[in-house]
Amino acid sequence: MKTPKYPEVRVEIDLSGPQGNAFYILGIVKKKMAQNGVSVAELAEFHKQATSGDYDNLLEVVHSWVDFQEV
Repeated sequence: MKTPKYPEVRVEIDLSGPQGNAFYILGIVKKKMAQNGVSVAELAEFHKQATSGDYDNLLEVVHSWVDFQEV
């Protein structure tokens, strides 16, 4: 798997539970990115890419931007 753009941002989510909701995933990833100093412009680009398709697209984009682990 390719190294994510921000490997220092680590997010662990149980996709089978309520945290598997697309809105939760998007929110928690953006929050963790902001906490790690990712710029507003980069957050906007991440949001644009993550919401440009379906749930599978969201997961692919998250994996390409941060260290995302499904638990």
